[in-house]
Amino acid sequence: MSIRNFDSLFKPQSVALIGASRKERSIGATLLNNMRQGGYAGAIWPVNPKYEELAGLPCYGRVAALPEAPELAVICTPPATIPALIRELGARGTKAAIVMTAGLDVLKAGGGKTVHQAMLDAARPHLLRILGPNSVGLLVPALGLNASFAHTGAQPGKIAFVSQSGALVTGVLDWAKANGIGFSKFVSLGGAGDVDFGDLLDYLAGDADTGAILLYMQDLRAARKFMSAARVAARSKPVIVLKAGREAEGAAAAASHSGALAGSDGVYDAAIRRAGMLRVDSSEELFNAAETLAHAKPQRGGRLAIVTNGGGLGVMATDALVGAGGRLAELSEATRQQLGRVLPPAWPQANPVDIGGDAPLQRYLAALPPLLEAPEADALLFLHAPSAMVSSAELAEALAPLARAAPRNVLSCWLGGAEVAPARQILSRAGLPSYATPERAVLAFMQIVQYRRNQDLLMEVPAQLPAAAAPQRARVRAIVAAALAAGQDELGQCESQQVLAAYGIPVADTRMARDVEHALALAGEIGYPVALKIHAPALPHKSDVGGVALDLETPEALRAAAAAMLKRVRRLRPDAALQGFAVQRMARRPQAQELIVGVSSDPVFGPVVLVGQGGVAVEVTADRAIGLPPLNMALARDMLGRTRVAKLLAGYRNLPAADLDAICHTLIQVAELAADVAELAELDINPLLADAGGVIALDARIRLQPGARTDRLAIRPYPQELEQQRQWQGGTLTLRPIRPEDAPAHLAFFNALDPDDVRLRFFTAVRELAPAQLARLTQIDYDRAMAFIATRGGADGRPETLGVVRAVADPDNIDADFAIIVRSDLKGQGLGAILFGKLIEYFRSRGTEQLSGDALSQNTGVQHLVRSFGGTVHASPDPGTVRLRLKLQAPAAPPS
Repeated sequence: MSIRNFDSLFKPQSVALIGASRKERSIGATLLNNMRQGGYAGAIWPVNPKYEELAGLPCYGRVAALPEAPELAVICTPPATIPALIRELGARGTKAAIVMTAGLDVLKAGGGKTVHQAMLDAARPHLLRILGPNSVGLLVPALGLNASFAHTGAQPGKIAFVSQSGALVTGVLDWAKANGIGFSKFVSLGGAGDVDFGDLLDYLAGDADTGAILLYMQDLRAARKFMSAARVAARSKPVIVLKAGREAEGAAAAASHSGALAGSDGVYDAAIRRAGMLRVDSSEELFNAAETLAHAKPQRGGRLAIVTNGGGLGVMATDALVGAGGRLAELSEATRQQLGRVLPPAWPQANPVDIGGDAPLQRYLAALPPLLEAPEADALLFLHAPSAMVSSAELAEALAPLARAAPRNVLSCWLGGAEVAPARQILSRAGLPSYATPERAVLAFMQIVQYRRNQDLLMEVPAQLPAAAAPQRARVRAIVAAALAAGQDELGQCESQQVLAAYGIPVADTRMARDVEHALALAGEIGYPVALKIHAPALPHKSDVGGVALDLETPEALRAAAAAMLKRVRRLRPDAALQGFAVQRMARRPQAQELIVGVSSDPVFGPVVLVGQGGVAVEVTADRAIGLPPLNMALARDMLGRTRVAKLLAGYRNLPAADLDAICHTLIQVAELAADVAELAELDINPLLADAGGVIALDARIRLQPGARTDRLAIRPYPQELEQQRQWQGGTLTLRPIRPEDAPAHLAFFNALDPDDVRLRFFTAVRELAPAQLARLTQIDYDRAMAFIATRGGADGRPETLGVVRAVADPDNIDADFAIIVRSDLKGQGLGAILFGKLIEYFRSRGTEQLSGDALSQNTGVQHLVRSFGGTVHASPDPGTVRLRLKLQAPAAPPS
C-alpha cells in the first residue's frame, strides 16, 4: 500500500498532456480544453508531433522536448505507445501519470506480457504512480485542475468522489452541477493497475480539504489493503459506498450450504460494515447520505420522534420507518403533559405528534422544545406541508436556530414545490439537511442509525472471551496433513468433529462404522438411542437422499434403518461411493434451535464466517449473517443479532433464551480455525443445536484446498507467533501484541500511571480514557500497526499490563511513529528497553526504514532509551519538544 508521490497527482506544478489535439470531440481536444478552462495556474504542456501550437500554447513533439520533467503527465495516445512513454517520463523524473487509454489488457507487448503489465514494469523503477488505465481523469476544483475528458467541470466542495465507472463519473458530474454539490477531489479510477481504492482512501483520510469520501465500487482485488485503509479513513470522516452488483449471483455452485448462502454481495456488505463505512443503493442516496452524515450529531440510539402539521404525512413517515426496521419513540408521560399544555385538546397523545393543519408559527415553536429535550427520543423528524396559516420561509427561519442548538439530530421534510423552496434554501445555508418527501427523510435517519452502528462496532470494546482452553492447533494440523497426504480434499464426519472439539466447540459423540455390523457394535458402546447417517464424500447433504435416521431405540431399528438407507441411496445415487455409516449419540434437546455456522472462501475477501437458521431447508430460509474473521464477542453478537433466528434465540412464551455467549464463542472459534488453517476452504456445522444449556454440533463437514495462501484473510488476525516469554526481575513476563479484550486491563494500567507520566506520554493532562480512546489503543490493525504489551498474573490472578510500546507505519512502510510508556512504579527496571527492543525487532523484520517519534523536552527517559539503541534526538520546530529517530537498516545494539 502506498501514497508515495500522490502530491504530484493531486497538486502538480506542471502537467503534460500527451496526445493533446485540436480534432473536434476527441479525447485529446476535450482534455486540453478542460485544462485551459478550469483555471489551473500551473504550467500546461501539450505534447503531439503533429502540432507546433495548440489553444495558444506551444506544443512539443515529444517528451524529451519538454522544458523540464512534468510533475504530472496525462496520456491519451494508442495502447502500444504507453509503456515507452511511461519509461521515458520516469527517466526524466515525472512522478505521476493518468492513463486514459483503454484496451491495454488485450494487446500484447514484447515477451508475451500485456501492454498493461509492460506499463507497470516501466513505471516501477522510477516509483511513477499511475491512475488508470481507462480513466476519465481527475479533478481538483480548488486548484482549477480538470485533468479529465468529462463534458463538464466541478465546483469546489468538501466531498471526495472516487468512481470505478467512467460513465458514472460524467453522469454524477452533471447531476452534482445541477444540484450545487461541490468536490474536494473527483477521481476516475479506471482499471486500477497501480492506484486503487486502498491507496486513495489512505490519501483522502489525511486530506484536510475532504470532509466525506464517496466510493462507487464494482469490484476489488487487494482486499486486505482496502480494509486497512478503509478502517483508518472511516475513523476520521464518513466513508459511503455505492457497490454495484447487489443482485449478482454469488457462489451458487458451492458444494456447501455456507458457500451457497454467502455469495459475493453479502461478503462485500459484511466488509463495508466491518470497516465502519455506510453502504447505499443509488447515486442519489450516495450524496444525500454525504450531506446527512456531514452534519449529523453523535447519535446513540434509533428512536425517532415525529412532529407534523398533517396526519397523513405522519402515517407515511411511520410506514417508511417501520418498513426500514426503525423504531418510533414512545412518548413518556412527562413529554405528553408538556405537549398537552401547548397543543389543542384533540392532539393524538402519541408519536407522531400532529399539531394540526391550522397551526400558527407560535404552536410550532411551542411544540418543538419538549420533543427536542425528550430523553426517550434519539432524533426528531419535522414534517411540513404548505399552509395558509404560516409562511414556510418564516417557519424555517425559526426552526434553524432551534435545530442547530438541539442536543440531537433534527431532520426535516418540506413537502411541495415553489412554496417550500425558500425554506429548504434557508436550512441549507444553516447547514441543516432537508428532504422532499417523508420517505427520503426517514431513509436519511436510518442511514444515520446504520452508520452509527457500524462506527460503534469499529470502536466498541468487546467483552472478555469466555474462559476456555487454548485450541489444540498441532492436533488439527496433523489431521489436515494426514488427509491431504492421503489425497483427500474433504474430512470425514469424525475427523471434522475432532477438529471442532480441538477448538473448544462441543460435539456429539460420533463414530465411524465400516458396515452395518460395525454400526451395531458401536451403537452398543455409545448407548441407545442413536442417530445413523450414511457416509459418502459425494453426498454432502445426506438428508436429500434419505441418508439420515434419528431416534433409533434398538438394534433391530438400526439394522432396518441401515438396510433401507443403503437401498435408497444406491437407487438415487448409484455413482456415490459408500464408505459406511456415522453412528452418533442421539442429542435430545427439544427446546433447542437449529443453527448453521460455517466458513466459505470468497475470491476477494478470503474466508468469511456465516451464521443463521439451520436445518434441511437452510437455503430456502436463507437466514444468514456474514462476518469477516477474526471475530470478538462484540462482532459475534452483532452477527447473531442480524439474523431472523435471533428473535427465537432470545426466548418466547415458555421457552428460555438460548446461551448467546456459547453461540458467540462458537463463531469466534470457527473464525480462529479459519485463520489458523490455511487449507480450510469450506466448513459447515449444520445443525448446531442451541438452547439455554449451550450448544452442540451434530453434523460437520470440512473441505480442504491444498496450497492456499497464509495471508488470505482480508483482516490480519492476531499474530500469535509474536508472543514471547521473558525473564524479568525474578519472574516471567509475557510480551505479546495487544488484543481488543485487553481493554479492562489497559484501563487499569492507565489509572495506575502517575499524572506526570501521562502528561509526558500524551503531551497534555489526561484524567481518564474515553471509550473511543480506549478502543483506538486496544483495537489496532496488525497489518500496519503494532502494540506490544508486557503482562503477568496480578494479585487477583488476572493478567495485568505493566507497559506498552506501539508504532504505526505510514502507508509506504518508510517510517513508523512510536510511543512507549511503563507503569510508574516499575520505571528504571529495564522494562522499557525490553519492550522497545521487541518493537525494533518487529519493524525491522517487516522492512520499515525507521522508527520516529516526538517527546517533550523534559522526557529524558525516552531520549536516553532511544540513544541507547543507537538512535538520535533532534530539536523540533514545536517549542518544548524533540524529535526521536532510529534507523532500522542496520541492527541496533542492545543497551549496555
